[in-house]
Formats: sequence, structure tokens, C-alpha cells
Amino acid sequence: MNDRCLVMIVDDDDSVRRAARRLIKSYGLAVDTFPSAEDFLASGRLKDTACLVLDVHMPGLSGLELQSQLVASGNDIPIIFITAFADEHARAQALAAGAYCYLVKPFEEDDLLQNIQRALHRATATNLRDQPS
Repeated sequence: MNDRCLVMIVDDDDSVRRAARRLIKSYGLAVDTFPSAEDFLASGRLKDTACLVLDVHMPGLSGLELQSQLVASGNDIPIIFITAFADEHARAQALAAGAYCYLVKPFEEDDLLQNIQRALHRATATNLRDQPS
């Protein structure tokens, strides 16, 4: 699997990270996890990220703040937000800033997998379209 198919999970809940990691790996995708947005940014793995599964509410830098930084830097990684809080304002903010989708925990495993697959497909199509002829 090439690095551009790497799914990153950023969530402060260890049980969510472990479960999502197992699920995504069982689908045949490469995956890495981080307990915070700061750890993700410090990892140097941003360039390897094809899709970001991101918790909305975390200590320190929130998922929405990370999204804002990525957008401001011109990074268009597809982001799938996951959250335990059904906050319509946060949902609207995330989607308006370009998030691929916004899932409220607990969500169906198939919903997460299907959205990751679609996000990866969109990212691949965009990368191919942006390649020089």
C-alpha cells in the first residue's frame, strides 16, 4: 500500500483509536493513530496522510482548530469528523470549511468505512486530475 493511502486517526479517546484502527486495518488500509492534534502535527506524517479521521472535541488543539490550520496552509486532506456531541454549530462549521463528513458517535462501522473509501477515491481522483500531462 503506498503512503498516499494512509488513514490517520486523531482522537483523545484510546478505545476509539484502537477500535477505529482495527476496523480500518481490517479493510486493508494503512492506518496510524494519534492522541492529539499536536502529536499528529509533530509526527511529520502530514504529507503521508490521504484521509484524516478527526475528533471534534479534544484537549489542546481541537479538531476544528486543526482543520482551520490545515485549510489556511492550503492542505486539502479529506477530513472525516467524529464526535460524541451532536453540536449543529460545530457540524456546520466543519462542513463549511470543507470536511468530507461529520459522524456522531456511536456511528455504524460501515458508515465510517464507506466515507473513508469515498474520501480516498475523491482524493485520488483530485491528485490524478492535478498531475501534469
